[in-house]
Amino acid sequence: MQKEDPTIIAFVCNWCTYTAADLAGVSRLNYPKNVRLIRVMCTGMVDTQYVIKAFLEGADMVWISGCHPGDCHYINGNYKARRKVKLLKEILPLFGVSPERLVLTWIGASDGIEFAQTIKQLTDIAREQGAEAGGAA
Repeated sequence: MQKEDPTIIAFVCNWCTYTAADLAGVSRLNYPKNVRLIRVMCTGMVDTQYVIKAFLEGADMVWISGCHPGDCHYINGNYKARRKVKLLKEILPLFGVSPERLVLTWIGASDGIEFAQTIKQLTDIAREQGAEAGGAA
């Protein structure tokens, strides 16, 4: 990890995005190593306080990623995650955090290439936001 690489905390679904991360690693795909994966059984289980805490402790971006809507192993967990992210984006400015620093994506288990590309894109976005905001939130 380069010194100027932003810190991205990622809450990823065990069944889809985490499996895609494993596939990307097994496939030896190159992507930035600045993302810290936190595996959760479902994105619907991500507690909003952990997202806020990540920002307050210096994360440049928080990424939540799981199964595509309709494919959740827990029926509607990704819909719960979408509602939580919407709420978080409304309250993050109260903590001095730009809502654009919270990202929600859907990456399926067989999408290792998409996983690697998403990390590259999020790293670029976080670098741009960091330059505009003068550093981490």
